Amino acid sequence: MHRIVRWMLAAVLAAGSLVAVGGMTSPAAALDNGLARTPQMGWNDWNSFFCNVNENLIKQTADVMVSSGMAAAGYKYVNIDDCWSTKSRNSSGDLVADPQKFPSGMKALADYVHAKGLKLGIYSSAGTTTCAGYPASLGYERRDAALWASWGIDYLKYDNCGDHQGKNGQQRYTAMRDALAATGRPILFSLCNWGQESVWTWGMQTGNSWRTTGDIQGNWNSVMGILDQQVGLEAYSGPGGWNDPDMLEVGNGSLSGTEGRAHFSLWALLNAPLIAGNDIRSMSADTRTILTNTEVIAVNQDWGGRQGSKISDNGNLEVWRKPMSNGSVAVVLLNRGSGTATVSTTASALGLGAAASYSVRDLWAHTTGSSSGSISASVPAHGAAMYVVSGGGLVTPSPTPTPTGTNAIKGVQSGRCLDVTGVSQANGALAQIWDCNGQSNQQWTPTSSGELRVYGNKCLDVNGASTADGASVLIWDCNGQNNQKWRFNSDGSITAVGANKCLDAYNNGTANGTKVIIWTCNGQSNQRWTRA
Repeated sequence: MHRIVRWMLAAVLAAGSLVAVGGMTSPAAALDNGLARTPQMGWNDWNSFFCNVNENLIKQTADVMVSSGMAAAGYKYVNIDDCWSTKSRNSSGDLVADPQKFPSGMKALADYVHAKGLKLGIYSSAGTTTCAGYPASLGYERRDAALWASWGIDYLKYDNCGDHQGKNGQQRYTAMRDALAATGRPILFSLCNWGQESVWTWGMQTGNSWRTTGDIQGNWNSVMGILDQQVGLEAYSGPGGWNDPDMLEVGNGSLSGTEGRAHFSLWALLNAPLIAGNDIRSMSADTRTILTNTEVIAVNQDWGGRQGSKISDNGNLEVWRKPMSNGSVAVVLLNRGSGTATVSTTASALGLGAAASYSVRDLWAHTTGSSSGSISASVPAHGAAMYVVSGGGLVTPSPTPTPTGTNAIKGVQSGRCLDVTGVSQANGALAQIWDCNGQSNQQWTPTSSGELRVYGNKCLDVNGASTADGASVLIWDCNGQNNQKWRFNSDGSITAVGANKCLDAYNNGTANGTKVIIWTCNGQSNQRWTRA
């Protein structure tokens, strides 16, 4: 069958938002509104201005975002926070922009921002009132979303204040997700429920980013406290949806330039949305240099990599690592202590293979050096060094003998089994993870030729013989081609032989119904499997 026909069949099978499996219903697939394929970048007024927002501030900020080089560096969203409306809706039930703060109206303001090549964001809350006591959107989702779309709004920050009327977070945020989709306008959806209800476990199918903590403040202790809460969340982040440790405080409060560089380095490595919160109209040259460091930004915007994670913690000295799409590794050496200290790691610890020499690019000094394998820096108090290390390539796991017998294959990260959606035996039925249940759609038999058979006559297959990251995995009549051959490895990964990429739970998902894809091997736990 032609590749396009196979793709269409797989798409049809995946199209429904709810799929019946084993008498249960799997959750909707990840939100796919085409936005935030890399973490969003922009500015928000709240950290510096609170309720003192107005039309002139937004226009001036848009002007400076262009003139300062921020727009050229990737920042594009100019976001209005709380207090922009009147204290009550009009007689038709619509929100009204405060005519004293926004005399030209929101449509004219959006036109102004768009003319600069930028996008405009607005704010509301998933309750009856906003945090500052203005009317919010619970129960008015369709009306408000349609109004914002008519104004040309491109981004919604959706807070968690006000009376929730007995509804949980997922219900309230899903209602607005659907309302935004119904407008037909691409509006990036930023969830701000302060990390409640383990939002990271359902955020991907609901919004483009989700706050993982309470509010950040412009001081070192706040930044570090929020950093600590990101450990372990890397499994829930990926293209289209990002863990959000809150806005940047670079240039705000008591943060020094050294602390600001560390803050920016870590947020970039975490694949966090980079939303500046300072007054960019009057920022210092040092703050501007931090916010427009395109080498650090490139780490954040490398969608082929994964969210960074902490790999070493020695009291106040930490090492954070992020695999990049080109086989290099970004690393942050962090000194949380009160005095200068040497922070070190090795190429091996970063997951790089053996090489005679490694290239070490300093992303703040903008210099390139070499190393035989040790990466070390003298880091000032409350500071960080940031490098991209390349050479040796990400370590390729060694193969193991092909296992025998028929067993379930369980994901190490999710604890769920490799499963054929809907117990289907049709060509093109997609592979997913699901609670292990012993049914025939979870029983896989390796063969001496490298196949993984299910139902006796269907093979696990990379759709269309693709070699691209993100290619779907499905079942198809066994045909002996390389896209149906798999290799078991010593680290628990399973390699698609034709693509030389690893069997992977999409976007680090752990929920029932998470699709299985192929992705560049990176050693993370969503690419490790056991025979159950």
